[in-house]
Amino acid sequence: MDCKLHQARLILFAALWLSAATAFSQSLLTSKQWRDSLEVLNGQIATSAWSSDLHLRKAAVNMELKQWEYAVDEYGLVLQKEPDNPAALFYRAYANTHLRRYDLARNDYRDLLAVHPHHFEARLSMAVVLQLMGHRQEAMDQLNQTIQLNPDSAVAYAARANLEREMKQDEAALYDWQCAEKLSPRNPVYVVSHVDLLLVLERREEARRVLDAAVERGIPRGLLQEWYDKCRR
Repeated sequence: MDCKLHQARLILFAALWLSAATAFSQSLLTSKQWRDSLEVLNGQIATSAWSSDLHLRKAAVNMELKQWEYAVDEYGLVLQKEPDNPAALFYRAYANTHLRRYDLARNDYRDLLAVHPHHFEARLSMAVVLQLMGHRQEAMDQLNQTIQLNPDSAVAYAARANLEREMKQDEAALYDWQCAEKLSPRNPVYVVSHVDLLLVLERREEARRVLDAAVERGIPRGLLQEWYDKCRR
């Protein structure tokens, strides 16, 4: 696979997870600072009455330090007290996904959606987990519901397009890339993915038109030059 295309798809996958997992912190703390924060939280937990907030904060720091097992344990403690706590369900599923415990992650997302059926991030994440498990049709069902509930989400259309391409549903994928581009017209990742599929299908003139339209929308031509070159081959 072309290196830049592979990078684009990684960026798209990252975008899905950023949407699904809303980063725990945007600060640039060092590992030592996170460990110091963890030490303070451990002290507070040891000397205070039960506090779900403290355990959720500790779990978030565990996640920042990629201590997935510890995070799972902390969220589990919260869920023993509050079985429907949406943050604990969502982020425990996220941590279990990193541990490749996809069954457990799916169960938490399912429980969360039973209480909050319109939870966009949980539904999108459920689809990602199902896809990782190889349950493509179930993942497709989740993405269809996600789009039905969130028709203005470019990320949801892009996620479905990726799965459709994996399932060799090329025309459906082309339609969804178009929808993603319409909703997020200056996102070059969607354009590149759309054009790549057109080139695989040997529809070079159409691919060139997609590139031209992207440039007209304000995407710098330099970002797309490699794809223009491929259209001429």
